[in-house]
Amino acid sequence: MRAVVQRVRQAGVRVEGKSVAQIDHGLLVFLGVGQGDTEADSEYLAEKVAFLRIFPDEEGKMNLNVQQVGGSVLAVSQFTLYGDARRGRRPSFSTAASPAEADELYQEFVSSLRQKGVVVETGIFQAQMEVELLNDGPVTILLSSEGEF
Repeated sequence: MRAVVQRVRQAGVRVEGKSVAQIDHGLLVFLGVGQGDTEADSEYLAEKVAFLRIFPDEEGKMNLNVQQVGGSVLAVSQFTLYGDARRGRRPSFSTAASPAEADELYQEFVSSLRQKGVVVETGIFQAQMEVELLNDGPVTILLSSEGEF
């Protein structure tokens, strides 16, 4: 499982021109699910995201997590994180999980974050989404349950 985590001042998702999710400061998480990923992968990334210390403390040092700053998470499923463009010019997505498997683990990720006390908004799985964000920093972290990204 892979995630791109961005610290944001605000972020939102629109589907067919209508707002479906919106957060103020917090984290925008793009989540990709690969073949063979399990609930353990989902829990691992939820734990990382919930307690990732990438917000500044009173001295400006990245030392606080999203909950400590009163922030929220906007979680967006993104199978293209499993795009392999090493050969040719069109990415292959053959290592991405099937939609049914990916949706189940995406929902598990969201549920796990909520169980940890994180306020979570979501995009709509498999929808054509427009994602808007205002980066804060910018701070972007790549996470993977597989070791290397």
